[in-house]
Amino acid sequence: MKYEFPLNEKIRTMLRLEDLFNRWDFFYNQDNALNHHSAILILFEIGEIASRLDLRTDLSKELDRQNQLLSQLRASPEIDLAALENLLNNLNEAAQNLNQLFSKGILTTPDKEWLYSIKGRSGIPGGTCQFDLPSYYAWQQNSKEERRIDLKSWLNPMLPLQNAAKLVLDLLRQSNVKSQQIAEKGIYQQMLSGKIFQLLQIEIDDLNYIPEVSGNKYMITIRFHQLDNKKNLRQVTDDLPFKLTLCNF
Repeated sequence: MKYEFPLNEKIRTMLRLEDLFNRWDFFYNQDNALNHHSAILILFEIGEIASRLDLRTDLSKELDRQNQLLSQLRASPEIDLAALENLLNNLNEAAQNLNQLFSKGILTTPDKEWLYSIKGRSGIPGGTCQFDLPSYYAWQQNSKEERRIDLKSWLNPMLPLQNAAKLVLDLLRQSNVKSQQIAEKGIYQQMLSGKIFQLLQIEIDDLNYIPEVSGNKYMITIRFHQLDNKKNLRQVTDDLPFKLTLCNF
């Protein structure tokens, strides 16, 4: 089992966005109208995050920074130049699409007012029932193919965010320092010695152990817990081996 913990707000937001897109893909690929209802609710969540200007600014800056850093590797004889050029092209394309998103806006579909009416009702328990939103109920009776066409068209404007976040997170996960550690009596602490990391990964073989991470730029603390029969977390008191990965660009 692998757990990931962001160490700053920027990476925290990107991980949430990644999780939402993964969930959207799952429900989108199902056939039932109820699954597509879940996809629409996730679409609203993605839209909430996507509308944040700070996220788009952070992603744009990071894509540009990675482009500049990787471009300097062209002269290295140890680099696979074809793979590097492909990555640089992907970064450039992602940056261009993100810039277009800045100018066009998030939700540009002609159906946006109809979608906003669903979003407004979705905050009410049971608020999207047949008698509350008859037009939405009628849409749910369409074929799965028709519903998927609409769902895809509503998500498409936000795909540049997904692609940009994926590129940044992939590069971050590949820039890592791995080590085997022991949590003595269920607790592990490490001084960071001035190094700034952005993502922490914990791998543990036993599914019964659940890590909890706290920290700052000076130190990280990991505490392992177990769920009791009432699903309450209890501190582990045994020594516990695990793999620790610290990621930074």
